[in-house]
Amino acid sequence: MQTQQTHTTIFLKDYQPSPYTVLTCTLEFIIDSTSTRVDNVMEIKRQNSEAKELRLDGEMMDLELLWVDDVLVEEGMYTKEEDAILLPLDRDTATIRVITRIYPDENTALEGLYRSGGIWCTQNEPEGFRRITYCIDRPDVMTRFTTKIIADKATCPILLSNGNLRGTATLDNGRHLAVWEDPIPKPSYLFALVAGDLGSIHDSYTTMSGKSVALAIYCDLGNEEKCRHAMRSLKKSMEWDELEYGREYDLEVYNIVAVDSFNMGAMENKGLNIFNSSYVLADEQSATDGDFMGIESVIAHEYFHNWTGNRITCRNWFELTLKEGLTVFRDQCFSADMNSELTQRIDDVRALRERQFVEDAGPTAHPIKPDHYMEINNFYTATVYEKGAEVIRMLHTLLGREGFRRAMERYFENFDGQAVGTEEFLWAMEQESPIDLTQFKRWYSQERTPVLQVSSTYDGSAEELRLKIIQKIPKNTQNCEQLPYAMPLKLALLAEDGSCYPLITSDVPLFHNDVMWIDQAVSEIIFSSIKTPPRLSLNRHFSAPVTIECDEVDYPFLMAYDSDGYVRYEASQRFALETLESMMDSAEADERFIESFGVILSDASLDPMFKAQLLELPTITALMQRQAVIDVAAINRATEKLKKIVALRYRSVLEDQINRLYAPDNCAIDGKSMGNRALKNRLLGFLMCLEEEGLGEMCKMHYDRSLSMSDRLGALDLLENYAPALAEGAFEDFYARHAHEQLLMNKYFAIRASSRRSGTLERVVELLNDPAFDLKVPNLVRALIGSFARNPIAFYSRSGEGYDFVADKIIELDTINPQIASGLAGAFKNYQKLSSEDKPAMKNALERIKNHPNLSNNVYEIVIKIL
Repeated sequence: MQTQQTHTTIFLKDYQPSPYTVLTCTLEFIIDSTSTRVDNVMEIKRQNSEAKELRLDGEMMDLELLWVDDVLVEEGMYTKEEDAILLPLDRDTATIRVITRIYPDENTALEGLYRSGGIWCTQNEPEGFRRITYCIDRPDVMTRFTTKIIADKATCPILLSNGNLRGTATLDNGRHLAVWEDPIPKPSYLFALVAGDLGSIHDSYTTMSGKSVALAIYCDLGNEEKCRHAMRSLKKSMEWDELEYGREYDLEVYNIVAVDSFNMGAMENKGLNIFNSSYVLADEQSATDGDFMGIESVIAHEYFHNWTGNRITCRNWFELTLKEGLTVFRDQCFSADMNSELTQRIDDVRALRERQFVEDAGPTAHPIKPDHYMEINNFYTATVYEKGAEVIRMLHTLLGREGFRRAMERYFENFDGQAVGTEEFLWAMEQESPIDLTQFKRWYSQERTPVLQVSSTYDGSAEELRLKIIQKIPKNTQNCEQLPYAMPLKLALLAEDGSCYPLITSDVPLFHNDVMWIDQAVSEIIFSSIKTPPRLSLNRHFSAPVTIECDEVDYPFLMAYDSDGYVRYEASQRFALETLESMMDSAEADERFIESFGVILSDASLDPMFKAQLLELPTITALMQRQAVIDVAAINRATEKLKKIVALRYRSVLEDQINRLYAPDNCAIDGKSMGNRALKNRLLGFLMCLEEEGLGEMCKMHYDRSLSMSDRLGALDLLENYAPALAEGAFEDFYARHAHEQLLMNKYFAIRASSRRSGTLERVVELLNDPAFDLKVPNLVRALIGSFARNPIAFYSRSGEGYDFVADKIIELDTINPQIASGLAGAFKNYQKLSSEDKPAMKNALERIKNHPNLSNNVYEIVIKIL
């Protein structure tokens, strides 16, 4: 059994700057079919005069030769540990040369240099470079890299690395080489290499200063045309960053490579982004509308990292949100500008609540800047990314667009070329802030989601509204009290016609006419010149990542009249949540909700995408968050009942709108076409719950005749859940068409594993043996096993078989790819909220994982937190 002592915790308080740095790193890779030889020459400089020993990180490779200043270092002259070598070095400068041999084909963890299909590629964030060569592998050591790659020309005609191409040559024995030089210092986690036989498309971009940048996207041969949308997205990103932040690209080339086997979504390596192929490849016949939107967003995210992550990086991994939270905020703003600001904001908040609010409420909760970790890979989380972005957004709300840009310019000017922390970023923000940010910094160090409890009293004779806001701050995971936050809260007081009263108060700072600064545990605010009792419109545009508790909110009024689209959406969601919860307690559906739903359904003036969002019922996951003891079956029964009530009440309206929106030949990706499809599929979902034969036939027709993959997959999902007899033929057709297209098979496996019908686990187990499935490919694992783990109805089955299945797969995957295994372990995060009848089965599964020999830090850290 693995012992507790094996799993070491790393603490922020122990951070010290590196005693040595690397000025230059010159690498030579000789790629053979079975192994790769890496020759690494580093110019080392001592930064701490008292340092006498150099630590070079390294693991899972063969050390062949080592020199210090041209003197061969023999065994016994250094200490070799499992993950490093310790080398006596009492001098200010030295040249270290180390030759290692690595085995990319055996690297199933996909960290360092590995082989995906016939392509050699790297993933070095956070600590993969130490699996390539011995080095100082930490983000605060920024180095200029020069890279020579030698490989067989027939197997690897394309040789890529960071920076600018400085030369190529043909060698003997069918080999060739390429030399790349990156003039801009960067940490080792941003190093990248790609070698293989790849197709490509090429374009160029002229920067605002007139410099021409060569752009290229590389992919598997035959997929070149599917890269066009990604290229358009890249050029739009480059232009947007110039216009919005004045940031210009700084190299001669910008390359993107799409690979099938990749642990993350994408990686921002300087000048050579490596992407999960699902975030590059798309055409109108094979990709959904969501795929197109996702590609645009992720392409932008990785490009924006060039300044917020690469030019200015984080000094240690505790500071991860410095680059990720900021860059998520930037890509969200870009997507809002490219599409609809309102629907983008709703999508961002919905994702935050589905992922981050759940994380914040569970045993794996952590601040956006954690103070300890066992495995840093476990902190690439919704908290660090999405909640981190919301913290940045609050600063943007406070400073305003122009003030935030000035603060960002100050950040770039002062810290370009450095590895810094959140303190430096907040210093730049404070220079433009109208208010002291000391208390605001608690967002970086405290965890869980705060609650604002809001109440009001109206005095008609004085024409005043007294608003009381109480901050309810949950205890942290260590059961310790936490302090009140400082935050911007956008609100409006609405008159009978939906217009907004001017906010006149002297009790709290007020910015931009509608933003209050809340920083007290209890705030009492008096608003004057309020002629009639107002309706409360709270947390407009989701100005702070909090939960609002208020018994006075008039949901039907806000759904109909509020000028803030987010508040309209929030009102519809909260009204639906409360209606469903009352139905779970055996009450009848709230007639006011049914009527409000009908008003929205019949409103032809609404943007179709926004209308589809307003008509969405809360997910099972959203309802589970509000339960003290989880009862998935009760949630599902209430949800299906409410859908049927709506479908029966408004059947003719639903049918008329579906017929009007149905356009089987339209697979365009403009906003109107995507909105029409989203709305049509939302409405079809209500009708299909009636489970009538004729409706099933109509849904099957939508699958058969539509050219849009969004329509086809939407219909396939509805057939699986409501017309299984018709679904089998559709699945057979889909499989026959797409069995050799991995991106589409990801969707096939996900629909089957997400099924709410009985027998889902048995069907998933069968699919593990499908020729199209491969346990070593992360996308396929996420699609089949991950989708099952996120399927509340199947996973939380009273039999406990779902827990055992996922536990078995975690144990199996941990020996292949610990990062993917630990991601699956998060499925158990609701353990403490299970009933006394259900807990033992999940506990047994968790204990079995925890006690498995040689369990990775990745999985162990997650499981012990849950237990």
